[in-house]
Formats: sequence, structure tokens, C-alpha cells
Amino acid sequence: MRVYVPLTLAALAEAHRTGELGAAGPLTAYAVTPALREWYLSDDIEELEYAALNRAALASLRLLAADAGTARRRVVVAADVSDGAASADPDRGLDPAGLGEVRVAGPLTLAEAAAVHVDAADAEADVTAAADALAAADGGDDDAQFVVDGAEDHELLWYATQEIPNLVGTGH
Repeated sequence: MRVYVPLTLAALAEAHRTGELGAAGPLTAYAVTPALREWYLSDDIEELEYAALNRAALASLRLLAADAGTARRRVVVAADVSDGAASADPDRGLDPAGLGEVRVAGPLTLAEAAAVHVDAADAEADVTAAADALAAADGGDDDAQFVVDGAEDHELLWYATQEIPNLVGTGH
């Protein structure tokens, strides 16, 4: 099963340093779950995985909103885990905010990562504005939701795992 783990660049740097994600316990990730399939009304696995990636990107934005000191770029690590390693909370599946959410028994080694998806530098202004507007958008403010949606207009770029040192500033 492919899972998408939301992070920040600082968390990616820590994972690069330690070699693993989620050493402290289960990881929240996103995947193609039955609830996501039902919500998205598609049988195309690529479309469904793209939807799961976008759910993880929104969760990364939430991490940015909670940590004003980190670089304003959304980060998602894609990893392949055994089907039994990831489980969806059936009660959470009914909550629109929880669509595609799974718990992965951690830790995941960074070696298990298939790819890393990160915002381009030119997305930082929109991502910063979206992180700042997230609380108001969650409260029903349509103008704030428009700002949050502006970050979603930026596609996350795909990077091979070998490029992680350059992404986190430790490449030589």
C-alpha cells in the first residue's frame, strides 16, 4: 500500500539525520481508503493516489500553520508499506476532514520511501498566506478558504529519495 506522510522540511531533515519517520509512535498518513474511494467516485488508482497525496499536502499545511518557525513549503513523503501496516479508523472515515487518513505503525525507515514531494520555492508566498489563513478557513471564512485553496494551485514537485540531502540543505 502506498502511503503519503505529511511533513515539514525541518521534519524531513530530522528523518534524514535519523534515517526514520515516526520514531515516537504511529504516523498519520494518507492513502487510498474505502472512504476516499467513495468520496472521490473514481476507480482510477492514479487519480485516487493523487487525491491521497493532496490530502497529505493539506495535512502538511496544517503542520506549517502550527510551526511558524519552519520553512513555508509543504512536504509529503510517499512510501510503500505492507497492507497490514496501515489502518484507517472506521469512525474517522465518515469525517470529511479524515478522508484517506490512516495510521501507520511506526517507525518507517527513510529507505522505505519511494519519493518526496515538495513545494517549489515560488510557492512559499502562497503557502505562507494559506498557513496563516487556515484557522479562519476552518471556521467557515470563505475569503480565508480562497487563500488556502491558492496553495493547492501549486503542484508539489517530485524528488527521488537520493535528493533529500539537497532538499534539507545537507547536500554537498
